[in-house]
Amino acid sequence: QVQLVESGGGLVQAGGSLRLSCAASGRTFSYYTMGWFRQAPGRERTFVAAISRSGGTTYSADSVKGRFTISRDNAKNTVYLQMNSLKPEDTAVYYCAADSTPYSMVVATSRVEYNYWGQGTQVTVSS
Repeated sequence: QVQLVESGGGLVQAGGSLRLSCAASGRTFSYYTMGWFRQAPGRERTFVAAISRSGGTTYSADSVKGRFTISRDNAKNTVYLQMNSLKPEDTAVYYCAADSTPYSMVVATSRVEYNYWGQGTQVTVSS
């Protein structure tokens, strides 16, 4: 089992920045590809970004490319999402997730590939 706890959400004006953190415990963090997803009210949970076990490969959704950066610190068992130039449409609950398969060579972008989820952190961007 992997336990995940997000933090760093809040209220920010458009154009501002936030950094989300996700602390992992349980099984060895470095075994897992990690991802960030978000869910706006009344909408499905969608992919934001993902990072490989070593941190050497990352993917981002087109809607956040150039603005959001995913990173990880395996020594601290933590994955981050740096969000810059925030827009009102970024408002959502943000979730971090760990891939269902340890040692996976694939950096998954589909939520069905992720088996472990945090409780989420609210990000609200005002216009």
